Amino acid sequence: MSIDRRRFLQGIGGAAAVLAAGSSARGRQKPAQTDDAVLEQTDARIRKCRTGTATLRLTGPEGQPLPSGVGLQIRQTRHKFLFGCNVFKLGRCRTEQDNAAYAQQFAALLNYATLPFYWWQYEAQRGKPDEARTEEVARWCSARGITMKGHPLAWNWAEPRWLAQCTPEEVMRLQLERITRCTERFKGSIDIWDVVNEATHYDRDEVKRRAPRLTEAIAKLGVGEYVRTAFKTARRANPQAVLVINDYRTDPAFAEKVISLLVDESDRPMYDVIGIQSHMHGGYWGAARTWEVCERFAKFGKPLHFTETTVVSGPKKDSGWVTTPEGEQEQAKRVSEFYTVLFSHPAVEAVTWWDFTDQGAWQRAPAGLVRDDMSPKPAYEQLRALIKGQWWTQVETTTGPGGTVNFAGFLGEYEIGAQSGDRRLSGQFSFPAGSKTPVEIRLT
Repeated sequence: MSIDRRRFLQGIGGAAAVLAAGSSARGRQKPAQTDDAVLEQTDARIRKCRTGTATLRLTGPEGQPLPSGVGLQIRQTRHKFLFGCNVFKLGRCRTEQDNAAYAQQFAALLNYATLPFYWWQYEAQRGKPDEARTEEVARWCSARGITMKGHPLAWNWAEPRWLAQCTPEEVMRLQLERITRCTERFKGSIDIWDVVNEATHYDRDEVKRRAPRLTEAIAKLGVGEYVRTAFKTARRANPQAVLVINDYRTDPAFAEKVISLLVDESDRPMYDVIGIQSHMHGGYWGAARTWEVCERFAKFGKPLHFTETTVVSGPKKDSGWVTTPEGEQEQAKRVSEFYTVLFSHPAVEAVTWWDFTDQGAWQRAPAGLVRDDMSPKPAYEQLRALIKGQWWTQVETTTGPGGTVNFAGFLGEYEIGAQSGDRRLSGQFSFPAGSKTPVEIRLT
C-alpha cells in the first residue's frame, strides 16, 4: 500500500471494495472449522513451534566452566518471529513531539519494519531516487536491531509521470534497472523484498488507466514473463535476499494467476516467501478463516508473511471514521486473537501491521495501534503484553555441574548475566543455535 494510497483509490469502485475487505468473495466462504476449535489448540501449537529446550554450557573469560551454583539472569532481547509494521511516518508526523513518541513506541514493540519503494514516489524525478530518506530510516532501524523489508519493487497501481515519454521497451528496461538498483544499493541493509505486488490485478481496467505505460509494457511482455523476470532480476542483484510474492487475494486466484507462474525451468519456486495481505477495514476475519488462509498457502511449502494487517478501532459513519472507546476494546480483542492464531501456525514467520498510527493512516481509518495523538490504544498494550510478556522469556536460575543449565524459552536472541565472585560477567546467544548440543556460551 502507498502512504497516500487513499488518493489513488478514489473512483476505483469494485476493486477498492475488494481491497478494503482484504479478499474476494470466494475467500469469504464458510471455514471448515469453528473459531473455538482453532483457538482451543493455539497454546499447544505455540509451545511446539515457537519454543524449544537446550542445555547451555557456560564458561568464563579464560574458557573455564563456571562453577555450580552461580546465579544467572537470562533475558530475551529479540524474537526470531518478525513482528512488524510499515515505518512510513518515522520523522514525518505532525509535530516533533509526535515524531519522538512514534519512534519510541515503534521500537519498544516491534522488530521488523517495511520501508516504502513505490516507484512513483521514490523516483518522482527521473534518475533521482529518494535514497537519502531510505538511508536515514535504515540507519534508525539498524541502530535498534530492527529487520527491514523493501516494498514494493514491481507494482503497476501507479507510475512516475515521466514514464509517459517512454516506449514500452524503455519502460520495461527502466523497471528492471530499478529492481537491480534498489536491491544492490541496499544489500546487507534491506535483504527482504516484496518483489511483485498484487499481480492478480495487473490486467484490470483501473490499473490500465492509472499506470498506462507500465501496464502496456507488462502486457507486451506478458504478465507471467514479467513476474518471473522481476524475480530473476532481484535474485541476480542480491542472491542472498529473501524474495516475497505479495497479494491481497486470499482465494485460489492468487495461486492460479500468480504463484503457479513463479517456477523456473526445473519447476523450482523462484520466490522464498508468500506474502498475504489482511486488511480488515470491511470486517474482521475471525480465527477460523485466518487459520484456513494459513493452511491454504502453507501447502506450497514456503514460509508465510502476513504483510499488511489492519483491524480498525471504530465504525465508519457519514460524519467521518474515528476511533471510539468501544471500537478500541473490540480492536484489542481481535488483534490479540488474530496474532495468536498466526503465531501458532508453523508456516507463518512474520506479521506486519498497517498503519502504526491513526495520523495519516490509509483511508483515513482508525487503523493505528496508537491514536492520532500517539497515545497507545488497548491493541498496542495487548500486543505488548503478548510479544514482550506472554511470549517472552526471562529466567533466573543457577549453574549446575560443569557450568551447565537446562534452558527452555521462546526462539530468539538472548543476553545472559552472571556474578562470579566480584566480577560481573555477560554474554549473548541465539536460540536455537543449530544442532550443536550443548550450546556453548562464553561470558566475559
